[in-house]
Amino acid sequence: MSPAHKYELVVGLEVHVQLSTRSKLFCGDAISYGGQPNTQVSAITLAHPGTLPKMNKQAVEMAVKMGLACHCSINRHNYFARKNYFYPDLPKGYQISQHTTPVCEGGYVNVLVNDAEKTVRLNRIHLEEDAGKSIHDETSGCSNLDFNRAGTPLIEIVTEPDIRTAGEAYAYVTEIRKLVRYLDISDGNMEEGSLRCDANISIRLHGASELGTRVEIKNLNSIRNVRRAIEYEFTRLVGLLEKGETIIQQTRGFDANKGTTYTIRDKEDAEDYRYFADPDLSPFSLDEKFIEQVRGAIPLLQPERIQHYQDELGLSPYDAKLISEDRRFADYFESLISSAGNSKGEPLFTWAKACANWMLGPVKSWLNEKNVEIDSFPIPGNQLTKLIQLVQGGKVSFSIASARLFNSLLASPSGEPIEIATRENVLQKSDENFISELIDGVLEKNQAKVKEFRKGKKGLLALFVGEVMKASKGKADPRLTNELLLKKLNQ
Repeated sequence: MSPAHKYELVVGLEVHVQLSTRSKLFCGDAISYGGQPNTQVSAITLAHPGTLPKMNKQAVEMAVKMGLACHCSINRHNYFARKNYFYPDLPKGYQISQHTTPVCEGGYVNVLVNDAEKTVRLNRIHLEEDAGKSIHDETSGCSNLDFNRAGTPLIEIVTEPDIRTAGEAYAYVTEIRKLVRYLDISDGNMEEGSLRCDANISIRLHGASELGTRVEIKNLNSIRNVRRAIEYEFTRLVGLLEKGETIIQQTRGFDANKGTTYTIRDKEDAEDYRYFADPDLSPFSLDEKFIEQVRGAIPLLQPERIQHYQDELGLSPYDAKLISEDRRFADYFESLISSAGNSKGEPLFTWAKACANWMLGPVKSWLNEKNVEIDSFPIPGNQLTKLIQLVQGGKVSFSIASARLFNSLLASPSGEPIEIATRENVLQKSDENFISELIDGVLEKNQAKVKEFRKGKKGLLALFVGEVMKASKGKADPRLTNELLLKKLNQ
């Protein structure tokens, strides 16, 4: 047995989420990613003498929304504190954060790991402002400071030390990113820094109850790197103890290229920050009316949607989960369902399954190919509905619709599917005489196969259908083709 099996991994995560407010947490400076350095700053962002902060109400609403979605208790009475530390890109010389009164306390997030549900308890969710950004130029030997990000509102979601594997950490951060997108409080884009993760890691012998010395890995900027960093650090800590060395409480970084961690600084605890109440910001209170208004703005989340898709629309658990992974993708699917209107009056279950097949087939394939989200999908829901109706009504085959008409609609999203199908001469024919003549020709050319079918090789039916469809250039109605073929083959 390897030494690693003697030890239990213990992880707590701190996830920083940039809120999608229009302005910063304590001033009216705009927020946007990718702007020219130092173009979204003012005297307040730069902490000039005599400037005073003013709280952003929308940021508080978003923090409370996240807390309610995570089953937290909402603190009615709150204040902001100054967290004192020095970074070159921290213009005030301190960060405005929350200390003893986080806006949300307790709560939990359920995640699925290897088909088993795991509950990760939360310690708190609090509001704070972001720092700026240091850009290190190796060629000049200088560091440049960009304060555009300084003052951007963040929530920090802090777990209890409940995570026991790197896989659980991966699943938890994935769930948090999905949740903030569902709630529409952040885009959760880790590549742009909208969501960042710090991992607090320790190990102990299996069966031990006391926590080991903690090591913190800062600013993990992808979910994959969260897993990689934790796996590496677990191995490193086990190696230290097995060699009889002492684990030092440290803050470490992660080198994604090498897959290793490195020391940034030694021991750092809450008392090192010398918290005290910010004298420039008044305490604020949240009443029941405000909290209930926020609660009422929470959309149906994924678990509720999955249940609804299975119970009301008859989708399989697999389809329901895939469709509901992203809120806007699910919203688009629901727009197809609500516009229903299938021409043959078929049951809702049948229509829902047809829409699901299109969402998880052609639509998903196009999004993956372009590496974009559903917001970038050019075909309006009502136009895709019309295309699905053509297939369900037997006017075009699914293969023709998904391969040709779908591409035509992508090129011209406002086009009418029926007009496109007519122009491209792909409307199916339900003329019995037309199809019957094609079938006679196919059976005549494949008499040996006909004999095999009549002797029991029923799988050959698909071959005959394929030949008829080929002869009709895809226009023969498949349902009628099957019926007529079976009738002729069984004579």
